[in-house]
Amino acid sequence: MKSGLLQTPIGEGQDCLGEEMHRFASELYPICRSITGRGIRETLARIQQRIPLKLTEIPTGTPVFDWTVPREWNIRDAYIRNSTGQRVVDFQQHTLHVVNYSAPVHATLSLRELKPHLHSLPDRPDWIPYRTSYYKEDWGLCLSHNQLLALEDDNYEVCIDSSLEAGHLALGECFLPGNSSDEVLISCHACHPSLANDNLSGITVATALAASLLQCKLRYSYRFLFLPGTIGAISWLALNKDTAQRVRHGLVLTCLGDMGGFHYKKSRRGDAEIDRAAVHVLRHCGEPTEVLDFSPYGYDERQYCSPGFNLPVGCLMRSVWGTFPEYHTSADNLDFIHPAQLTRSLRLCQSIVDVLENNRVYLNRNPWCEPQLGKRGLYGSTGGESLDREINARLWVLNMSDGAHSLLYIAEKSGLPFSEVLSAAELLRDSGLLSEVPESS
Repeated sequence: MKSGLLQTPIGEGQDCLGEEMHRFASELYPICRSITGRGIRETLARIQQRIPLKLTEIPTGTPVFDWTVPREWNIRDAYIRNSTGQRVVDFQQHTLHVVNYSAPVHATLSLRELKPHLHSLPDRPDWIPYRTSYYKEDWGLCLSHNQLLALEDDNYEVCIDSSLEAGHLALGECFLPGNSSDEVLISCHACHPSLANDNLSGITVATALAASLLQCKLRYSYRFLFLPGTIGAISWLALNKDTAQRVRHGLVLTCLGDMGGFHYKKSRRGDAEIDRAAVHVLRHCGEPTEVLDFSPYGYDERQYCSPGFNLPVGCLMRSVWGTFPEYHTSADNLDFIHPAQLTRSLRLCQSIVDVLENNRVYLNRNPWCEPQLGKRGLYGSTGGESLDREINARLWVLNMSDGAHSLLYIAEKSGLPFSEVLSAAELLRDSGLLSEVPESS
């Protein structure tokens, strides 16, 4: 990849990019996604209109390690109707009104009989919670607490027009071949219904990142996975054990559109190159950031980092799941994510990719004392001036390029942004002072 190819400055001319990602999220928002069914297929089809996507269908009952692909769930309608015929809870108004994966039901119940199947948030009385019942057959409906309090002592018609039948689990892969068969894995879950930050922001950023890489000559091969959470990653790994061994770097993308600062959760290894690259880019991104150690809870990084695979896969977020009030509620809507934040998240991902693509090891061809840069036009003509950043970067690269230290190491050691170290290395290489150390196979 050419130096800085993806390093477009944030701000000027970037509003349209963020607006387009937000429009894509708006297009996907009404779809009732789940870990199987028509909703996730429609979502993958919409992604496929923007990037090349291979779709895979895994049959119900397929064993995937300690798990089994479940029955396929589809839903057409759900409601609670009072004795006057009014829909007091209506799935057509919001996909979160039904407990995801609810079994079909059509009954008339008293309020007392109905209440055990209703879910609300007393501390957030205007919000609808998101609830699921993937692996235990049950049914339920979700509503705001104010709606619950407004229910009168009445008999209610309850209908969940859904199906749980033998079918398939669908997942999507976008593979971009590079010069190397070694891979960078980018993964996001695509199974949540109308949740904008915890689902759609990751999908839109990953799709835009793949689209931008389509235009590049790549060092690594890139594999983008759009999966149902947990069972999707487990299924992909079960069917691709050999492919997984080619993963050299990986990121799980989620919660990238809100106003929170960036968080990076390290891989299980803790010191993998992706961990170092992400931490370095965060340090220089100009936003509040926090680096988190690995824990075996969270998103699909915990599957990729399971001990049998131990892949170098971290997780990039803004606000961390479960720490913001809007998490898994109807308040995680399209107003909660912002075009400018989506743009900055995309640019941060591109900066991490830039580090991975351009991290090389060089050898100083003139290592006996400092080479004279002035005669090569690489040093200021007037002595005594304060050291400028470009010259500082050149001196760091020359000193540390002993055939053992990478450009990322030099950036970490010097405190300089990787882009400045890379520019210095390319200039010194073109001036004959450095040679690139070939990568070991």
